[in-house]
Amino acid sequence: MNAPTDDLTYGSYLKVPELLSLQQCRSVDPATGAPEHDETLFIVIHQVYELWFKQLLHELDSIVALLDGDEVDAARHRLKRVLKVLKTLVGQVDVLETMTPAEFANFRSFLATASGFQSAQFRELEFLLGTKDRVALDWFDGDEGDRLHQRHETPTLWDAYLRLMFRAGFAVPATALERDVRATVGEDPDVQAAIIDS
Repeated sequence: MNAPTDDLTYGSYLKVPELLSLQQCRSVDPATGAPEHDETLFIVIHQVYELWFKQLLHELDSIVALLDGDEVDAARHRLKRVLKVLKTLVGQVDVLETMTPAEFANFRSFLATASGFQSAQFRELEFLLGTKDRVALDWFDGDEGDRLHQRHETPTLWDAYLRLMFRAGFAVPATALERDVRATVGEDPDVQAAIIDS
């Protein structure tokens, strides 16, 4: 265990100077030569989304492990946290909507082909939650591509829940337990019946 150091501060612990240096605008307002005003908001909102995505992946991975360990109460507690984070993410859209389409158009061309669809963490969340889109894998390479390929091959949160139900004695069909985890989770009347019977 590392001993605390006397020189640790709020700013150094959270790396605030580094964090605040990451909002680097690309636009130029032709009238002033400065970046377009609303680009900073756009960057901050999306960087905050990525931080929340990181936390969601951390929480959901732990929930899968807890379900696999039959620690249902702890999994339920962490799932409540996930729901609060998701509520916060939806709330951030309200802030983004304070930007008009014209204000967005003032800097959108400076972003070239960059798009939120390229968020590797968002795709990881989709895969972990059961939406597995093979096309998305081709958009990423390097470390992001490796992470996505691993997520694509890994059972989902839904699979962990079904395994838990099966261990608890519910009539989860073998086809659901042995499904191809690389496929998107789909509707299954037998699983729905098992859940209703629970």
